[in-house]
Amino acid sequence: MFSIRSVLKPPFHTVWQVQHRKIPFLCLLLFGLVLWTFLPSLSGSFIDIDDGVFVNRNPHLDLTLANVAWAFGHSVCSNWLPLTLWSCMLDHQLYGFNPWGFHLTSVLIHAVSTVLVFLVLRRMTGATWRSVVVAGLFGLHPLRVESVAWISERKDVLSVMFWMLTLWAYVRYAHSWADVGHRASSTVDGCLRRSTFNYFLALLFFFLSLMSKPMVVTLPWVLLLLDYWPLERWKQKGLRDLLVEKAPFFLLSAIVSAVTYAAQRNAGMMNAGLTGLSLSFEARLENALVSYARYLGKLFWPADLCALYPYPAYWPMPTVLSGGLLVLGLSAFVFLTRRQWPYLLTGWLWYLGTLVPVLGLVSVGPQAMADRYSYLPSIGILIALVWGGHQLTKGWGSESIIMGAAGIAAVLVCLGLTRHQINYWRDEVSLWRRAVAVTENNYGAHNWLGCALYARGLPGEAIGEFKTVIKLNPNFAGAYCSLGQILFFQGHVDDAIDCYQKALAVQPNSVVALNNLGNILLKTSQVDAAISLCQKAIEIEPDNAAAQETLGFAFQLKGRLDEALVHFQKAEELEPDSETAEKNLGHVLLRLGRYDEATSHFTAALKLQPDSAEAHDGLGNALLAKGQAVEAIGEFRKAAKLLPGGAEIHCSLGYALAKQGQLDEAIREFQEAIQLRPDFSEASNDLEVAVGMKEKSVKRPRSATKP
Repeated sequence: MFSIRSVLKPPFHTVWQVQHRKIPFLCLLLFGLVLWTFLPSLSGSFIDIDDGVFVNRNPHLDLTLANVAWAFGHSVCSNWLPLTLWSCMLDHQLYGFNPWGFHLTSVLIHAVSTVLVFLVLRRMTGATWRSVVVAGLFGLHPLRVESVAWISERKDVLSVMFWMLTLWAYVRYAHSWADVGHRASSTVDGCLRRSTFNYFLALLFFFLSLMSKPMVVTLPWVLLLLDYWPLERWKQKGLRDLLVEKAPFFLLSAIVSAVTYAAQRNAGMMNAGLTGLSLSFEARLENALVSYARYLGKLFWPADLCALYPYPAYWPMPTVLSGGLLVLGLSAFVFLTRRQWPYLLTGWLWYLGTLVPVLGLVSVGPQAMADRYSYLPSIGILIALVWGGHQLTKGWGSESIIMGAAGIAAVLVCLGLTRHQINYWRDEVSLWRRAVAVTENNYGAHNWLGCALYARGLPGEAIGEFKTVIKLNPNFAGAYCSLGQILFFQGHVDDAIDCYQKALAVQPNSVVALNNLGNILLKTSQVDAAISLCQKAIEIEPDNAAAQETLGFAFQLKGRLDEALVHFQKAEELEPDSETAEKNLGHVLLRLGRYDEATSHFTAALKLQPDSAEAHDGLGNALLAKGQAVEAIGEFRKAAKLLPGGAEIHCSLGYALAKQGQLDEAIREFQEAIQLRPDFSEASNDLEVAVGMKEKSVKRPRSATKP
């Protein structure tokens, strides 16, 4: 049986001297294989589900001290993961909004994690080839595709990299501590210093892992498993001492668990109205038992992988019993054989324990399971599988050849399946069509497919998908909202209002439904009703920029400009780099007569979007109000060039030209405005005034010649 003391014996060092030269080669081989296998993911686009929150719609993505501090103090997607956000900020600094750069970073981190799995296992066990096989199967398995090819799952690859670094530092600590008893008194102090340093280094790496993804809260329990095998520290220290040793790790886990639970509860992730899904604890427990078996099935037979596995209406009792018996049976087996095959107990409990946070016992989200959740737990099963295979073939005489051939074959199969699976992640339409094709009654996948089709400019197909969602799950408010948005843009206002009302009947606190319905009511002149809806939305979610903006428009229409200004300022505070927020502030300040401030905001809007016709027009009006007609004419001309069909812009340009006495050009602009919009009464009146001014200017010189 393997132990720390045996590691420290001269035979191990002799083996190390012989084998150390191939270690760098094996590391490079693993790194290169993983990099080459996942390179096709670099051609993938952003996946709107979560990628918008993390990257392309994240107003805090610039790498600044303010944003770094913001990430540390806020949760995103109902999780506290500042290190993940910081890595995305760094990517944005390096690559802008090019998705290939974000993908490249994830692939590189995953490749590093694969190498770390090899190095950590080898350091713990001294088994080079078994460690290589485990690392290769981990790094190249098709279940890894979701974690690596989905930018939002940066948290997976980053957290596991620091998880493995934690194990690396912890093993060094354990070795240093064991070394104390085998050293002369003159060197004990040095061993203690190294031991203490490595302990706190492990604690630091664990904290960084927690800052990447809260799922890693189970790591202290895994350290106890490693103390059992392969480190065998249970023989040197009692369980009580080992638990006390892990107290700081458990404390960090408890704090992050509490923070995560509070964040998800406050964000409504446990609210059935958000997903249209309400499950009893018994149903969630049944799904947990079935999921243990399903994850094992996907690991050994990775068929029909997809981005979303829905909950069934119910799990048949034979299926639940089979899952429960599998868990209990394997648990009993590894316990009874723990003395003969201790690695089975460590590997199996690693798998069971690390899955606990994502089994859905606390209901969060619509997924019954997810490929990404197997990222860390699968390592435990692979350890048990490879070490068990080695033990079974140990007496066959050619076990090295058999295990080597089997390991290489398995790795190559995984490599091919992974390259194929990556194809489904090239864009959202292919991703969700795959999910719809390999699952049944998957209303979540139909919903995301509808969103993807609409974004691609296929509203007819999108409507069909959203209607399918509503048929499968009438309590899913999001589908009503999406359908209502499309119907409104198609001009079916009454049908759109009906959709949003149904959404609110299902989920009365849906901020999206409240805000969007408020927008529609504004456009149908039901301003008071819109104000009521938007005020409710802001009560529920004060930091919702869209609701603040809509309420600002409503107050602006009512002539309550000071109140409109407050809400536009709040929207601009929430989205400081929003060109729309700057324009809204400019317009209301212009109406309030605060022309200098209006000029400043329109200028800021043009810095964010130089080809904004509306911002040029607004700036022109502000300059004209300040008496700077020449500068205003320049802005109006730019606006007219960017938006030739803008009747209001031509009218404003005509007015500015008339102020400068350029009546012929002014008349042409007024005529252009009327041609574009025949019922434009303001342009007609201005044209009449301009024509009258021209007639007077023509007659005046003639009258001067009279005696």
